[in-house]
Amino acid sequence: MKKAHIFVIAIIAVAIGIIMSTAGDASVYVSFKEAKERAADGNLTKVHVVGRLPRDGSQNIMGLEYNPMVDPNYFAFTLVDTNRIAQRVVYFNPKPQDFDKSEQVVITGAMRNDTFVADKILLKCPSKYVEKDIEGATASLN
Repeated sequence: MKKAHIFVIAIIAVAIGIIMSTAGDASVYVSFKEAKERAADGNLTKVHVVGRLPRDGSQNIMGLEYNPMVDPNYFAFTLVDTNRIAQRVVYFNPKPQDFDKSEQVVITGAMRNDTFVADKILLKCPSKYVEKDIEGATASLN
């Protein structure tokens, strides 16, 4: 075999190895119902769940539990998924900055008993632009 053939085969082998290693880390978007079913079946792979934080009439988030003086690495909250199922979520890290301002939350983790244990929390914060500000900043076509 020529050196060029060996080089191409080596590159293909490395590419296959990279694809296989990243495919094992891939997780799917599910609801809390599906996450519970997966856990009941013994499937403890990580999943993504998208949801919103329940708020009271004053727009305060309900069900937050975080006391950094007692345990700075314990943060618990309630999340309502897209199917309107509320679930208790525990995150064993400090509370993310601007968590209170977020509109939507994406959590990655798995169900453990009756609690969703999150490894990562991604926040979708409200837009910094207001509709009236955008209208005033755009050019007129007249």
